[in-house]
Amino acid sequence: MKMTSTTDTGNSGENIAKEFLIKKNYKILNSKWISNHKEIDIIAIDNDVLVIIEVKTRHSNCLIEPEVSVNRTKQRNLVYAAENYVNRFDINMEVRFDIISIIINDNGEHIINHIEDAFYPTQIRNK
Repeated sequence: MKMTSTTDTGNSGENIAKEFLIKKNYKILNSKWISNHKEIDIIAIDNDVLVIIEVKTRHSNCLIEPEVSVNRTKQRNLVYAAENYVNRFDINMEVRFDIISIIINDNGEHIINHIEDAFYPTQIRNK
């Protein structure tokens, strides 16, 4: 089995996620958008909703589900970056936070779990 770096795995997962979203008729606006050292993996539009998407990718030999690693700190960083994005581009849309969890097996096949409304900004601001 060929070893891949965390960066390669992450990039592969983000590409898989973008293809998945395009097939679901999402419009991809940006990927790897950075604001003050905080990165948003994918920014897209689903109907009239701006969707901030965190992509987590793991190999099938990992013991925990990828989405578990999107903890409160990561959520807070995503909210902060999303607020900066909305303000910078003067966007007046509803904003939703999703997680796309991808598990890749040794054959390169993958399982995608798209968690819409994975968290809400009000859940994390005061914690």
